[in-house]
Amino acid sequence: MRAVVQRVKKAMVKVRGDCVGDIGKGLLVFLGVGQEDCEEDSEYLAGKIANLRIFPDDNDLMNRSLLQTGGGVLVVSQFTLWGNCHKGRRPSFSRAAPAEKAKELYLKFVGALRGKGVKVATGIFQEQMEVHLINDGPVTLLLDSKKTF
Repeated sequence: MRAVVQRVKKAMVKVRGDCVGDIGKGLLVFLGVGQEDCEEDSEYLAGKIANLRIFPDDNDLMNRSLLQTGGGVLVVSQFTLWGNCHKGRRPSFSRAAPAEKAKELYLKFVGALRGKGVKVATGIFQEQMEVHLINDGPVTLLLDSKKTF
C-alpha cells in the first residue's frame, strides 16, 4: 500500500462541484492499493500516519504527531500511485489492486485511522475528484507498507 502524505493547513475534495470532504490543519493522504496488499498493510499505514512526528512543537521542531495535535486527515483514493513509468511513455497500472479489493482496503485504512481517534474525511472512491489544499511547510512524505529502507 502506498501513500503520499502532505501536511496541510486545510484541504478539501470536490466531486461534480460539491464538497464531499474537508479538513482544517492536518494531513492529506493520497492512498493507492496494490495487488499484494492486505488488511495488515492498512493497519500498518494507519498507525504510521497517525503517529508520524511531523508537526511543530513549541520550539518549531517536527516533534508532534497528528494524535498529539488533534488534526484531521483527508483520505483520497489514488490508484495512479501504482503507475509504473519505467518503460515507454504511458504508465502501466497492472500492479494496482482491482477496484473491489482496493475499495475494501481503502475503507479498512479509513476505519483504522478512525479507530485510533483520528478525525477522517474522505473523497468518493472511483470518482473524478478535485483536490484543493494549502500545503504547510511544505512537508510531503512517501510511505510504502512493503518497503523498509
